[in-house]
Amino acid sequence: TTIAYHFLNEDFEELSAGGQEATEEITTKLKWIDYKQQFFSSIIVAKEHFSNADLKSTELKDGKHIRSFSSRISVPFKNDNNETIGFNFYFGPNHYKTLKKYEMNFEKVIPLGMNIIRWINKYFVINVFDFLSKYIGSYGLIILLLTILIKIILFPLTYKSYLSSAKMRVLKPQVDEINQKYPKKEDALKKQQAVMGLYKKVGVNPMGGCIPILIQFPILIAMFRFFPASFELRQESFLWADDLSAYDSILTLPFEIPWYGDHVSLFTLLMAAALFLTSKMNADQMGDTNAQMPGMKFMMTYMMPLMMLFWFNGYSSGLSYYYFLSNVFTIGQTYMIRQFVDDQAILAKLHENAKKPVKKSKWQDKLEQMAKRQQEVQKKKK
Repeated sequence: TTIAYHFLNEDFEELSAGGQEATEEITTKLKWIDYKQQFFSSIIVAKEHFSNADLKSTELKDGKHIRSFSSRISVPFKNDNNETIGFNFYFGPNHYKTLKKYEMNFEKVIPLGMNIIRWINKYFVINVFDFLSKYIGSYGLIILLLTILIKIILFPLTYKSYLSSAKMRVLKPQVDEINQKYPKKEDALKKQQAVMGLYKKVGVNPMGGCIPILIQFPILIAMFRFFPASFELRQESFLWADDLSAYDSILTLPFEIPWYGDHVSLFTLLMAAALFLTSKMNADQMGDTNAQMPGMKFMMTYMMPLMMLFWFNGYSSGLSYYYFLSNVFTIGQTYMIRQFVDDQAILAKLHENAKKPVKKSKWQDKLEQMAKRQQEVQKKKK
């Protein structure tokens, strides 16, 4: 809930939606000003332009209203007897395609994210939602089909990430031998060089499992921005959730838990449980290959699901439902891949790679150069 405004030069800005009071004195020409809520907008549009404006948004604590808006807007006026000044108004939903059809950039008021995040929502998620809604009346089922579609698209990355983890896992005995060879702290650089040499020899990229996961992050963030802002989900019920755009509640507590709230969201509980199982499966899959980072393993397996339980309890139930489905399908995909990937075959392939001439990658060269520089610095200190 805030005031948004669009300049004549196509730029778009908003007052801060938080804090007790937000003000802005604008001296640049404006095309329109929007007094917007989460799902609805009241937009005043100048047929020519607004000369300047003083905008103010104030937080209210009367229990009935969220904020109060006030504005002082100037328009160019020549004091001509025949002069008229025209305005247009839009009073309606923050529905992307409804706003876009006016061709005045009204759709910018919907917080779909920035750059690639907004691109994913504009050109993929919204179009999939619109297409499926023509044939399916339940948005719960639409979210299910959207999740399946995304998982199918991302499956090659999921498979590649699993293979990379499997390669690291089958190399663990050799990495353990290197660790035993260099047990002292002062030999840490030699140990690192030996491990990197092993990876280079067999053709394994230690970051190979992380890169596919990082590529998937924009989609996760896009969903985080889309669901709370989606007018389509407003007042749409599914299973026990009365409104997929708001949190679901299966139990109202007689007290409020800090950072959690006074209710229990079942979709959030299911999402946190599925995330725990996914993280546990990934940790077990890696074995002890990440033994040097036990804190990170504990963080991802136990702390992250717990934090998500607190963060998402008051969020859109549609979002928690999507993340729950996404994790369930991840578990299913991982189990399926395990049935077709043979660790012994991977190890045999790595042994074949070790017999081939070694080609240094730029990334490996940089790591070696960094290690050598660190060695030189340590020698100078001695």
